[in-house]
Amino acid sequence: MNSLSIFGTSSDAGKSTLSFAITYLLHKRGIKVAPFKAQNVSNNSQVCDDGGEIAIPQHFAAEAIGIATSHFMNPILLKSGSKNAAHLIINGKSVGEKDVWSYYKDIDTLKPFVKKAFKKLQTQYECIVAEGAGSPVELNLMDKDLSNIYVAKKFKTKIILVADIERGGVFASIYGVYKLLPKELRKNVIGVIVNKFRGDMSLFDEGIEIIQNRFGLRVLGVVPFLPFNLGFEDSQSLMGYTQDTSKALLKVGVLKLPHMSNFTDFEPLVADGEIELSFISNISELSSCQLIVIPGSKRVVEDLAWLRERGFESSLVSKKQKVVAICGGYEMMFERISDPLGIESGEKEIKGFGRIKGDVIFEAEKTVKKGSYKLFGHKIQGYEIHNAQTKNLATKKKNLYGTFLHGLFDNDGIRYEIFSQIDKNYRGYNFKEYKKQSIKNFAQHIEKHVDIDFIVQNLHLGK
Repeated sequence: MNSLSIFGTSSDAGKSTLSFAITYLLHKRGIKVAPFKAQNVSNNSQVCDDGGEIAIPQHFAAEAIGIATSHFMNPILLKSGSKNAAHLIINGKSVGEKDVWSYYKDIDTLKPFVKKAFKKLQTQYECIVAEGAGSPVELNLMDKDLSNIYVAKKFKTKIILVADIERGGVFASIYGVYKLLPKELRKNVIGVIVNKFRGDMSLFDEGIEIIQNRFGLRVLGVVPFLPFNLGFEDSQSLMGYTQDTSKALLKVGVLKLPHMSNFTDFEPLVADGEIELSFISNISELSSCQLIVIPGSKRVVEDLAWLRERGFESSLVSKKQKVVAICGGYEMMFERISDPLGIESGEKEIKGFGRIKGDVIFEAEKTVKKGSYKLFGHKIQGYEIHNAQTKNLATKKKNLYGTFLHGLFDNDGIRYEIFSQIDKNYRGYNFKEYKKQSIKNFAQHIEKHVDIDFIVQNLHLGK
């Protein structure tokens, strides 16, 4: 059976959600399938079952169909580094920082990792759904493109183009990308999915004819826009969340740090009908929020300085301010942050907000693990990704919950404890059931509007 590449005709065309949905639907048809992305650029990552660290979309897609998550599903991951550099993770393990110029110069040295990962998955699964990155036809970078061109050429994958009609220029983007693809790849393009359509579907009937008759490309489906507030890949996709606040009881503000990480922590709050969630960048926005969340950060010292520059310190040091501090945010709440090895910054020591006594120290060995934890009197499934170390995994004080653990708000009991103290009328909901139903509903939405049978037929065709 052939594997499948999902190419976007632009960034944020919806590749991640469509890749997940197609993986899910192939699985439901009895095909042994696994998600894959050669290279991700994201501060949003998860700990997989084999102990490695991978980006959220592939972890999410694998979990949704009940298969073991593995570092082979995302062999190369880049996170925010210092100026002109990126933090490089290979096969789930941190290998330190690399400046961007050197990274692209040495791109051929990374291809064997991608090849090995893909081949490993092929020994376990019939079909790999390989998500692309950005546009596959950035002409000056095509020889350095691991996620699109390299995978499609090396493994002769079938290709689906995904176009975002909401952006405008959908015909030019489809035609341009198709015509700029290497000739050997054009013959593997099985069709186009037009994504994020709003309004009367019949208005695009002529558009379908143009794509099929003039471009010679089959339209596999036109997908009406449907919010899907799960599996956020990056801050751009996160900021596109939708929320019904008509019955909200309280407002939660998440500090929108420049290097915010692991923002999937807030999916349970986006889905909570009793919570109005807001990402805030200005001190003037604090007064309307009953609770402030300091999220994870890939550059804790820099983001701490950013908060001070913006005038947040006086509020955050006050014991009257209700705060939930997660991972990097938790580190900021200590008296001092020490980084003697320069793991995250050139600052050897910096003063924290001081609501928790003691120091946190950045160490070379990174903690990357997940499991079952006892936290604030609740049993919770969560995960840790951090270089900073301190005595306690979590601290609970007056108006402050702080922890290294991601996945805090996934736990219904913890959410109820925190929010019912603010508003006694808060009732909460079952996030696990919500997530399960949302995945099912979104997959059914894609199945209704995309010709999955035709995709399956093409995957069975000879290479």
